[in-house]
Amino acid sequence: MTKNMGTIDRLSRTSVGLIVAVLYFTGVISGTLGIILLSLATIFVLTSLISFCPLYTLFGIKTCPSNTKG
Repeated sequence: MTKNMGTIDRLSRTSVGLIVAVLYFTGVISGTLGIILLSLATIFVLTSLISFCPLYTLFGIKTCPSNTKG
């Protein structure tokens, strides 16, 4: 797996994931919607930790800077 996520992308995913987790565990969001959002937040945090998003590969997106020297 090659990295396809940049620093800003990783930080934004982690932030969104943590915010959703806090909202879920404080009871602001609950029920089915809360479980779905918490699942997505978990995926966001996990993908940001490994710097790889499978959906980015499918769509050909790469937000990390290239290491090629011109």
